[in-house]
Amino acid sequence: MIHIAIDGPAASGKTSLAHALARRFGCLLVETGKMYRAVALGVERGFTLDQIEITADHNGHTMLNGEDVSSLLQTPALDQASSKIATRPEVRERLVTLQQQIAAQRDVVMEGRDIGTVVLPHATVKLFLEASPQERAARRAGERDGAEFSAILTDIIARDLRDSTRAIAPLNPAIDAIIIDTDQKSLVEVICEAIDLVEVRLGGHRSSD
Repeated sequence: MIHIAIDGPAASGKTSLAHALARRFGCLLVETGKMYRAVALGVERGFTLDQIEITADHNGHTMLNGEDVSSLLQTPALDQASSKIATRPEVRERLVTLQQQIAAQRDVVMEGRDIGTVVLPHATVKLFLEASPQERAARRAGERDGAEFSAILTDIIARDLRDSTRAIAPLNPAIDAIIIDTDQKSLVEVICEAIDLVEVRLGGHRSSD
């Protein structure tokens, strides 16, 4: 079974790379950040944690109490809310268990902040993406028309600090992760580099080409 773990800070390019690798190697894509955002959305809607059920369907869509909320989760407010939600032990325990159950059933490309260290410590391949806060803020501003660069940069720096210093599963590369610095690299360059690394680790097998 193939398990590809992709970790890194906010806006480092994890999701775009994960989509590309999932297509290339025929794996289910699991965006764990969306699961935490879905919990935050449920709390925002007035649900208690016990009333919130998060699942991922066979297409990798994130479901909140049976509703596909994937398209509702990419907002600045949920970025910050999900980072805070992720510090709650009961939330992490539930979602990590769910993520491990998904991976136990099939090949996956799973991206997040503690995949290689906590969720899939025995993953076939572990990648960790790095980029400067300024680079990441510029990328996110480009994704969100009209968003102010300085505000995004402030949010990213705050989130980096919170993610790296939290008591439970702080953001750090696994000891056996391959680190890819994405500064000054195009998405295509990062994808090609990652594909080469994965194919070497897999012995050149399982490419969908």
